[in-house]
Amino acid sequence: MRSKLFVPGSRPELFPKALASQADSLAFDLEDAVLEAAKPEARRLIGQALQSAEFIASKKILMVRVNGLTTPHFAADLAAVVGPRLDLVNLPKVESADDIRVAAQTLARLEAARGLTRPIGILANVESPRGLRLAAEIAGADPRVTGLQVGFADLLEPLGIDRTDTAAIHHLQLAVRLAAGEAGIWACDAAYANIKDTEGFRAEALAAKRLGYIGKSCIHPSQIAPANEIFRPTAEEIAFAHRVVEAAGKATAGAFTVDGRMIDAPFLKRAHAVLAIARQLA
Repeated sequence: MRSKLFVPGSRPELFPKALASQADSLAFDLEDAVLEAAKPEARRLIGQALQSAEFIASKKILMVRVNGLTTPHFAADLAAVVGPRLDLVNLPKVESADDIRVAAQTLARLEAARGLTRPIGILANVESPRGLRLAAEIAGADPRVTGLQVGFADLLEPLGIDRTDTAAIHHLQLAVRLAAGEAGIWACDAAYANIKDTEGFRAEALAAKRLGYIGKSCIHPSQIAPANEIFRPTAEEIAFAHRVVEAAGKATAGAFTVDGRMIDAPFLKRAHAVLAIARQLA
């Protein structure tokens, strides 16, 4: 999931364009992008779209960012969108492992009532000081949690922390990535609000890739192409991974060298992961 495009749930005219885009994933938004009065109609529109032939046939990862557990919209949001074509629920403002368990139980009840056999996953947003402190517990709270996403706006703006402070951003990216790693799940990088700052978007995405993030949120179609490019293994990375795997097949010890570098189990695991991504992306 190199690119995850946000699509406001109240803008159905954007749905076909998003579906035709090169984004790996679409995140239909019922939270911040939708005005309070428009939320009931937006959830109806998204639920309807997820049942359409076009969306059922799509190979994209489809998710919905619902409203948080403490809002009056959470239950209605899930009831409107849970179905066979929903891959992930993006849960905002997660504060604890208990939040995850409540969401997981609600999903399980809806799936059972609707005869769904494939569990819907949860992408948990880390966007508060408490959520950050408990990120590892959140990540491991339930098998449905497939990923963590860091949210800088909600995390930084109330505290007066400068969003352009790259040292602070790096620290937060690393903390969330390590929390995801402890649970054995992936992490997705935050949105970059300055659409015109393409170099800033690229720099932040490259930093996230170096930390092992799988992709980045996009709030405009112009951000899809650079995200797809950056989070795709390079030709050099793929070639090196091939050499590592080939050398491992001939090795007579647990550690060996490739291109002058010592290679052992963690490096071999990474090489296999790179090649798996390369095969998936053809």
